[in-house]
Amino acid sequence: MFTIKDILYEDNHLIIVNKHVGDLVQSDPDGTEAIEDQIKAMIKIRDHKPGAVFLGVAHRIDRPVSGAVIFAKTSKALARLNEMIRNKQVKKTYWAITEERPVEEEGSLHHWIARNAKTNRSHAYQKPKGDAKEALLDYRVLGASTNYTLVEVDLKTGRHHQIRAQLSAIGCSIKGDLKYGAKRSNKDGGISLHSRRVEFLHPVGGKPISVTAPTPKGDGLWDFFECAQSDN
Repeated sequence: MFTIKDILYEDNHLIIVNKHVGDLVQSDPDGTEAIEDQIKAMIKIRDHKPGAVFLGVAHRIDRPVSGAVIFAKTSKALARLNEMIRNKQVKKTYWAITEERPVEEEGSLHHWIARNAKTNRSHAYQKPKGDAKEALLDYRVLGASTNYTLVEVDLKTGRHHQIRAQLSAIGCSIKGDLKYGAKRSNKDGGISLHSRRVEFLHPVGGKPISVTAPTPKGDGLWDFFECAQSDN
């Protein structure tokens, strides 16, 4: 459930929030309430808006994923953000806790992603296949605990379940991600993938924006990695 404490950045055109595991970014056909609805309701009450509140979803992250999500508060900002995302002018950095350590400490992954709509699952192929879309990311290992590894991902393309599918393809399933080969689920039903940072030029003012989302609180493993990185 979104609260005011989850706001990471806000001005007249943008609001960036830290999404919780299990929350929907945007309402789905079954009518389940999403962060989008909760932010609109908050703005309407807080800012004493007499009419409908405009809020545009600039990008989404999966329901079991946590972290930074960008919303536009004006149509101008939304149109420009959409164009910036299409032109790869929004840098998205993720943290993933994996069950296995990558063979290489850092590198690039290049696959072709095909989505199966029936199973809501994607497969990463080594070569072009059918209508599969090219998928690119860079990664580096940031640290490790006894059983898990913290991997930072610089996402280059935005394919369906891209990080989950590509890390699984190299034998590094994300903790809790049963759909992509994890050995066991997480207690909260989510997966250990976090939208850590978003960086871009403000779509209206042009100033540099860099927002970092704290990892989920109350999770001992995330707490361990967050603390370890802050000490580096």
